[in-house]
Amino acid sequence: MRLNTLKPADGARKERTRVGRGIGSGLGKTAGRGHKGSFARAGKGKIKAGFEGGQMPLIKRLPKVGFRSRIAKDTAEVMLYKLDLVKLDTIDFAALRAAKLVPSTAKQAKIVKKGEISRKVTLTGLLTTAGAKAAIEAAGGKVE
Repeated sequence: MRLNTLKPADGARKERTRVGRGIGSGLGKTAGRGHKGSFARAGKGKIKAGFEGGQMPLIKRLPKVGFRSRIAKDTAEVMLYKLDLVKLDTIDFAALRAAKLVPSTAKQAKIVKKGEISRKVTLTGLLTTAGAKAAIEAAGGKVE
C-alpha cells in the first residue's frame, strides 16, 4: 500500500447534486423547486412554526388555560418522614441542603405531610403545609 494509491471505499463519498445546471441533469429549469409558490422563490422558503397559510393558527384558536406559579419552581418539597434523616433538633434550610434533601437550585423549602415524624424538632425559616405543621406540633415540636 502506498499513499498515492489510497482512495475512499466505494460509496463512502457521494458527489453533491448541482441543481439548475441544464435539462440533462434532471434538475434543470425549476431546480427541483416546482412551479410558483413561496418555496419556489429565493429567500422565501422558511415559514414560521405554527403558520397555517393565513388561517387562524390552532394555538391562537384554543383558549388560554391555567396559571403557573413562578415561586413554585424555586421551592423544593420535603416529605415529613424525611426529616428523621436530619439528626439535628433545629432544622433550617441549610440543614436540609447539607442532608441532600433539597437540590442546589432551590431557594426555599416546604415541608409536606407525607408519612409521620417520630421525634420532636424545631423548624426555622421553612414553609409548611397545615397538615405538616399539625403533625410536627403533635410530636412535640414547633414551627417558627
